[in-house]
Amino acid sequence: MQQPLETTGVPAECPAHGNVPLYGSDFGSDPERTYDKLRSMGHSAPVDIAPGVQVELVTSYDASLYILQNPTLFVRDSRRWKALNEGRVPEDSPALPMMGYRPNALFSDGAAHARLRQAVTESLATVDQSRLIRLTQQSADYLISRFSSEPLGQAELMAAYAQPLPLLVFGDLFGCPPEIGDRVIAGITGIFQGTPGADEILGAALGELIALKRRQPGEDLTTRLMVHSARLSDEEVLHQLVTMLSGGTAPLSATIGTSAALYLSDDWPTGLPVEDAVVKTLWNYAPIANYAGHFPTQDVELGDRTLRAGDPVLISFAAANTDPKLTAHREQLSPKAHLAFGAGPHACPAKDPAFMIAATAVESLLNRLPDVEMRVPFGELAWVAAPWSRSLVTVPIRFTPRTVAQPVTTRQAPPSSVQTAPSPAGVPQPPAAHRPAHAAPRPKGGLFSRFRAWVNGE
Repeated sequence: MQQPLETTGVPAECPAHGNVPLYGSDFGSDPERTYDKLRSMGHSAPVDIAPGVQVELVTSYDASLYILQNPTLFVRDSRRWKALNEGRVPEDSPALPMMGYRPNALFSDGAAHARLRQAVTESLATVDQSRLIRLTQQSADYLISRFSSEPLGQAELMAAYAQPLPLLVFGDLFGCPPEIGDRVIAGITGIFQGTPGADEILGAALGELIALKRRQPGEDLTTRLMVHSARLSDEEVLHQLVTMLSGGTAPLSATIGTSAALYLSDDWPTGLPVEDAVVKTLWNYAPIANYAGHFPTQDVELGDRTLRAGDPVLISFAAANTDPKLTAHREQLSPKAHLAFGAGPHACPAKDPAFMIAATAVESLLNRLPDVEMRVPFGELAWVAAPWSRSLVTVPIRFTPRTVAQPVTTRQAPPSSVQTAPSPAGVPQPPAAHRPAHAAPRPKGGLFSRFRAWVNGE
């Protein structure tokens, strides 16, 4: 059992055992107040991440680094979760989809982790940066074209721009044909909205994508994963795709929305580049706020707390980044010293592309709508009341209505955003002339179908 927690001053809505809840409107509206309280208890403190689900939350920057960089004492395989194995976690808990074991790099350790991560990182390394920027700009232009000519000159940036943009970029990077891309987007969107059956929609769409790439390899990330020398099974490929797609979408959306809101706020210093707004977002409003479940392999002393073997330990990236012991000399640190992308062997393998997409998305908005401004002060914007992420609910903007032109193109298969690399022995790649063109989009296709049709001038 963990040490008892002093309950003086704990909000009345807290569970009977006195843990601070990391959910609900009070936490969502002012998480820093909660983090301040938890910091007063030491490097870490027990919290409820969801009703009936207790975890140890690490709020100290130094302690977070210690855990993230110590894979021997702290492993990621949640099959070690003692309370879950003993039936003490509610079966319908919202914590299970986030913390439950999946056969991917995120929840693996040792040789299994090294193998899966190598396949992911080396596949991501084939992404050409200049083409990634053009793809992001293309996606931005399409989304802006959908609202920029509205007579009132108003839009809601999260739903109309920040949330769908990563999905369009990923759909292209992973080589989705329009119809499969539509269902991938529907599945990912449904998962984050809690739509019943969204997991099945995403899984079925990715299964079809993998089967397609088995028959017709392409120059995309899905194919790169499949032909990698690690020889991933189709099930392993699917789980890496789920992690890369769903794990990249929400943080990128949050980063784009918050960075744009910061840059457009009244108190943003004139002349500072967009990249500074992205850096400030990653430091002060970490998109993945509380996550990275670790499980001690033995009892570990952390300050005045004992972290018990098999009990989940989560990292508060948000609290660690704003640790008062760190902020006192933060200006002396590298701008990349934040923990928004994690650290150690499980650090985000796509941090550079993610930063590039976010900065390009904000720059594209400013370039296409040069007089865009906020309709609500930054300090009055509402945040999503969730423990896992730090994302704005809405970012209301106004601008002078204008038309963003559709690109003039010939009808052909869209260019790949992945560099051509030699295929492993025994894995044939069809000549470019024989690669199948994407099927024509259905008249009432989804977001990705409409995007691809717009890009192709249809």
